[in-house]
Amino acid sequence: MHVISRKALLKFGDIHADAVEPLDRWYRIAKKATWINFGELRSDFRSAAQVGIHTIFNIGGNKFRLVAVIYYSNQVLLVRGVYTHGEYDDLEL
Repeated sequence: MHVISRKALLKFGDIHADAVEPLDRWYRIAKKATWINFGELRSDFRSAAQVGIHTIFNIGGNKFRLVAVIYYSNQVLLVRGVYTHGEYDDLEL
């Protein structure tokens, strides 16, 4: 997968130091992945959920949420944001 953009992950990690390692782990898995559908993605991230066009990843033991849009046919994953659990609860997806 071509992950766009790692910058959002790094920026979130600057604010939440305890998210740096789990986000880096997620990034390394995602960038090596060649998922063709959500079912394949779930083999790597069992707790991932599909909410409309968004894929939601639990990060750091469900302490954080990463929201992405994935274009499987193009192998592109767009990071829409990383949020604390409280911030995510306030989102309207």
